[in-house]
Parts: sequence; C-alpha cells; structure tokens
Amino acid sequence: MCFTGKSKEAEIKRINKELANIRSKFKGDKALDGYSKKKYVCKLLFIFLLGHDIDFGHMEAVNLLSSNKYTEKQIGYLFISVLVNSNSDLIRLINNAIKNDLSSRNPTYMNLALHCIANVGSREMAEAFASEVPRILVAGDTMDSVKQSAALCLLRLNRTCPDLVPMGEWTSRVVHLLNDQHLGVVTAATSLISTLAQKNPDDFKTSVSLAVARLSRIVTSASTDLQDYTYYFVAAPWLSVKLLRLLQCYPPPEEGAIRGRLTECLETILNKAQEPPKSKKVQHSNAKNAVLFEAISLIIHHDSEPTLLVRACNQLGQFLQHRETNLRYLALESMCTLASSEFSHEAVKTHIETVINSLKTERDVSVRQRAVDLLYAMCDRSNAKQIVTEMLSYLETADYSIREEIVSLSSWLIFTSCLCLCFIPECLYLNLSLSLTLSLSHFISPLVQFHLLHSKFHLCSVPTRALLLSAYVKFINLFPEVKGTIQEVLRSDSQLRNADVELQQRAVEYLRLSCIATTDILATVLEEMPPFPERESSILAKLKKKKGSGTVSDIEDSRKERNVNANANVNGSSDHTITNTSVTSSPSSDLLGLGNSSAVNSASPPTSSHAASLLVDVFSESLPVAALGSASAHVIEENFSRFVCKNNGVLFESQLLQIGLKSEFRQNLGRMYIFYGNKTSTQFLNFSSSVVCPEPLTADPVLDGGAQLQQILNIECISDFVEAPVLNIQFRYGGSTQNISVRLPVTLNKFFQPTEMTSQDFFQRWKQLSACSDGDVSLLDGVDPNPSNFVGAGVIHTKTIQVGCLLRLEPNTQAQVSTAALGLHDLHFSESLASLFHTHL
Repeated sequence: MCFTGKSKEAEIKRINKELANIRSKFKGDKALDGYSKKKYVCKLLFIFLLGHDIDFGHMEAVNLLSSNKYTEKQIGYLFISVLVNSNSDLIRLINNAIKNDLSSRNPTYMNLALHCIANVGSREMAEAFASEVPRILVAGDTMDSVKQSAALCLLRLNRTCPDLVPMGEWTSRVVHLLNDQHLGVVTAATSLISTLAQKNPDDFKTSVSLAVARLSRIVTSASTDLQDYTYYFVAAPWLSVKLLRLLQCYPPPEEGAIRGRLTECLETILNKAQEPPKSKKVQHSNAKNAVLFEAISLIIHHDSEPTLLVRACNQLGQFLQHRETNLRYLALESMCTLASSEFSHEAVKTHIETVINSLKTERDVSVRQRAVDLLYAMCDRSNAKQIVTEMLSYLETADYSIREEIVSLSSWLIFTSCLCLCFIPECLYLNLSLSLTLSLSHFISPLVQFHLLHSKFHLCSVPTRALLLSAYVKFINLFPEVKGTIQEVLRSDSQLRNADVELQQRAVEYLRLSCIATTDILATVLEEMPPFPERESSILAKLKKKKGSGTVSDIEDSRKERNVNANANVNGSSDHTITNTSVTSSPSSDLLGLGNSSAVNSASPPTSSHAASLLVDVFSESLPVAALGSASAHVIEENFSRFVCKNNGVLFESQLLQIGLKSEFRQNLGRMYIFYGNKTSTQFLNFSSSVVCPEPLTADPVLDGGAQLQQILNIECISDFVEAPVLNIQFRYGGSTQNISVRLPVTLNKFFQPTEMTSQDFFQRWKQLSACSDGDVSLLDGVDPNPSNFVGAGVIHTKTIQVGCLLRLEPNTQAQVSTAALGLHDLHFSESLASLFHTHL
C-alpha cells in the first residue's frame, strides 16, 4: 500500500477508503485465509504508524496468534504489542495464546511470546507469567536465544510489577548465568541481576566473584577470541560496561584473591587506554572510552586503591584538552568526584591551570559549568587565592546562565560584594555583601575589597547605596588600615552634599564617628546587629485593624505572664492550643453509632492565625458583637433561640472571642463540637472551659489529642429537662480575668426521632391524648384531611424512657394566627415541651 497524495487531505481520503475496504473484508460473509488477515492487519498497523487512529482489527490480530506460520504469528504479536492497551478486554485471550506458544518449545514462537509480554507489560500479564518466565530462564534445555528473551522479559516485569516477581527460589540459578558460555545470555542476565541487586544486594552478593571472573576473561582476551562480540577491536564492550556497573552495587571484595583479580582487570583497562588506537573510526574510540569511564567510576566508588585513583586522575587529565566535547565534559565530571577523595585530591590539583583555561576558552556552557564545579571541589588554602583571582576576572565576562551557579557554589569563598552587586540582583546582594567580608579577608586584601566594592557604587539604587555606606564604616572597624581611604570617600562632596537626605546624613554621621571615636567605642557601636523580630502577617495586620486589639500595656502584660505560664495558652497569632482546661479527657468514642468521623473532619477548625475570620466564613452568620468587658456575670442567651431548630452556627462573638458550634443528635445521644477563635493578636492565658448542666442531662467534655481550638461534648438525655447546660469560659487577657458564660443550645426537641404514621392511627391516638400544649415536631404529609394543617409525629428518646409525641398546627390565614396542639403520654415531658415551644415558636 503506497500513498502518493500531494496533500494531507488526499492522504486522509486515501486512508479512509482503505479503512473502509479493510472493514468490509473483516465483516464480509467470506472467511479470510491467514494470508489475507495478515495483509490487512499489517495495513492497519502501517496506518497507525502514520499517525491515524485504529479502532478495529484487534480480534483479527488475536486470531493470527493461533497460526502455525511464523509471518502470520509475527504480525499478530507486532499488532498486539503496538496497538493493544494493557487494560484491554482481549488480554485474557492473548494470555492463552502466549501460554500455548511458551509450552510449544518452539524457540521462535517462544521468543515472539516473550517479546509480547515485555512490550505490553501489564499487571495481568505479570500475574499470569511471573512464575513461568523464571522457569524458562533457568531451564537446562532452553535455547540461548530464548534465555536472552526470558531475562529481558523478567527485567521488564520486575520494573513494572516488582511485587509479583518471586526471585527467592531462582536467585542462585540466575546468578550462575554469568558463567554461561553464550555472551548474549551473560549480557542479558547481567542487566537483570544489576537491577535486582540494587533492591536486594544481599541476595545477589555471590554475583561479585562471578562478575570479576567474567570481566577478567574479557579484558585479558584478544579481540580475535570473541569475534562475534568484538566491536571495532574492543572485546564485548557492552558486557564489560554492564559488569562494571554491577560491581558498583557492592563494596570492594573482601577476599584477597578476588580483590587482586579485580585490581588487575582495572589496571589492564587503564593500560589499554594508553595504547595507540587500533582504528581511526569514532566507533572504536567510543567503545574503548565507554569501558574506561565505567572502570574509573568503579575505582571512584571503591575509593580504596590510591594507585588506581591517581592513575585514573592522570588519565582523565589527558581528556581535559581532547578535541571531543563529550570527553572533556565526562573528564571534568569524574574529576569532581575524585577531588573529594583523600588519595587523589592532590593529583586533581595538578590540573588547575588546564581547568582554568577550560573555563575561559570552552565554547560549550555545560563544560564551563563542570569546570566551575571542579574548581570549587579542588579549592583549599594552597590554591584559594589563585582560584579567587581567576574567578573574579572571569565573572565579568561570564554568561548569565553560569553566573548564578558561580555565586551559589562559591559565595563563601570567591565573590566580593561588588561583583555580587554588579552581576546578580540587589536583593541577593543585600544578603551576601556583608556576610562575605570576613571570609574574603583571608584571600583578598581589605583595600582591594573596598575598591572593588566602591567601583560599582554609582550603579546602585539609593537604598543599596545607604547599605554600602554602612558597609564602609564597618570596614573601618574590621580593617583599620583602610580608614583613611574610606574617610576620603565619606568626606567627598558627592556624599556630604548628596541630594538624598538619608545618604547625606549617613555620610556625615559615619565620617564624624570614625574621626572622634576610639577603637573600643567604634567596636561597640558597630557590633553585630541583634536579630530582627518576626514580621507580622499582613492578614493579621488587617484583622487587627478591622477588629481591634489589646493596647500596648496589655500586650506587655501578657508577655510577662507568658514567661510564667508558658505551658498554658491560646495563641491568637500562630497555632491555637487549649491547655490547663477543666474539662475531663476521655476517648472520643462513636456514641452515636455513626460509624465514621466525617462530621469531625468536616468540623475541624482552621489552625491558621486568622481562625476567627474563618469561623465566620464557615457558618455564614452575621451576629451582633458583644461588648468588651473584663468579666461576664450573667449567662449569655442572645443567640440561643437560633439553635432551637438548627445545629450549626456561631453561638457567641465578641471583640475577643468567637465560639462556633456544630452538633448532631440521634435518639438519646448527641455530640457537640465547640470551636474557640481568638480574634486578637494577643495570647489568652490560663484558658479553661467547663460545662454546668442539669441532673437529667450529662455532658462529657472531650479534648481531642492534637486538636486545636476544638472541644467535643458527648451528650446523653436521661430524662425530661427544661434548663439547658451552660458553658463557662475563663481566661486572662490584658492583665485581667475574662469570664464568659454561654447557654448551650441543648433542648428537648433535639432528641426527637421522626416516625411514620397513617391518618387513621394519628387521629386515633390523638383522641386518646389529654395533655395538649403549644409545640413543634416533624411533619407528616397527607395525614390531616385539611391540607392547610400541619401534623407531625415523633418519639422523644431518653436513657430510661421513650415518649411518643403528636403535633397539630392549624393556621388561620385570614386572621393571620395559628393554633398549635401538642399531645404526649407523659405530663412532665408535655410541660417541658410546652415551655420550650411557647418561648421559641
């Protein structure tokens, strides 16, 4: 099939025509033979590779897997590997075909099946073949080509589903594949073992001796001995690299014989690198250098043979001036690691001139970056002055892409404040300029530092110039020898007559201070500044301005008390904690039988410094703000009525404190979440809370471990009650004790449970009830003959008794009045509900 269209539209038209033809062939009445299926599936694969979507033909490809002809089976596996998704419904059919091919013992078919497993790599395939593939790999009658495919297939499965590959029983037999006569099997097995050894090194530590023995046979053999695996006169370069990487997973061998043999191998590799090339082609040098650099990596990893480390450093030094950019880059990168070794650090320092020259003349910026890294790694007292001088001169012409790295790597040693000021943002300069002065004094004279710093003075903004003047006077304190030079600068007209008042004032004051002050006074005045106080959050500042806060005296008083009572506070500006409370702590069990904690999670208060404002956002309630006072002698019930028919909201709010509620009730049990929000920026000291409730109602306050500003009350209704519990809160603010008492909205109607009832049952029971009063309960639809009336039925649950309750509300729209009748079997409950509904209806 060939497309010769001159435009994209013509190609799409031709493809659509071909797809329609293939679809018709697949759906036709005439059965297609294997060749035709292969041809059309191959066309679909080609169309897909051109970038077009294919949504049919998958089943035909699966059918090709059962063919006995290699070409048809090959196209089927190829289509599946490319087009079948790992989550496809056809995976089970494909798995069955793969099992048949794996059990056929035909090496060609087995290879195709293993390739398909590795290409798809789905979890379902891993579950189906995770135990079969290792068996094929270690079987004695398996062909070498199949072993290669099995090893790579197992490597793929281990990467995608490592938990499904059981290697315990196969470990030793897989390791012994390193002794296989076929180098292709050894190469594939080495890749597998290297990956497995990184996760479980102890299980594969026996591979070290076998890897050393195999590596020794390779590096000591002539290129003619391994003709099938010799690449441009380099014997088995890929296998050598893999073996060297495998050895890097382990420390140096402890056995003397193995260690000596490995040292001989590494020395042989270094010696071969010095030999004249056997070919001028780049493939020869690439293969040869690949083995060399991997051997050097192993030498660096072991870091135990001084002779090898020095030889590796000298070999890398030859690459620093190589014409190949990649070799220069790799040499600099490897020498950076060698510089950290005590055995090779001095050898690395001998190449300092070459590295500096590379930094100045190299065209590739990535190579220059590695040169900077190497200079940083080799820098010590003996060469610091030379490196600093060269880096300072280079920084002026350095690319912007490398300046930041130079600053970040060498700011402690290399850069003076002036160059930071010129080549990096002033904000970074403000942090580095003064802190580097002491460090640089060991390498650059104070006069040179000052001249470099002052040479960029005219380029700076006014705030930065002011900071520079402060730096100058600190120079006088640190380095008296530059006092005269700095005084001349401060005495110049450009400073004493500066148009900016701040700069002029600093110049005059600093000049006068340097002239009249003694050395001791100057040292005292110019000593290190104390740490700055923490910045106040901008959100807190706005909240403080909007809501008001304690006076300065209040804040100072609270700070004094905080030193004494540092372990009991509610902090309004950072994390809020409730300590020293009078509530009892007990496990927050699921008394309601809800079986989840979603309500708790949803009600968890914010822990940020502006928790008070967040409470308002959560409950979306606008409340009258209570007056700020030193104490509260009465029980606050302003918002109590709002909670008779709802469970969530803000119960109390003043200029100091906000209290939010979120509650839930089921039968005779209830749970109430109380959230405390400090609306000020001052701490509440000795914060405590307690609950006072009538005898028939019990409230068990629980303070969750680790929770902040959240108190949980577990409530149980024992009998009927009229008076709701009271929450007493006490804390110190501004030097005075604050007492707040708030009525908690726990009323008898919270323990109602609605019930279904027919009209006949309702009126039959209604007639039996004699106690009637005003009230409200859950509504029943379609019960009362008058659709305008509202009727309800429910059950009041207590610990000792359950009381049925009926309600009938008759509204008179003309007179705009309503008559409510409440019926209960228990007189006490009737009186309690009557009192409640009469007050809040």
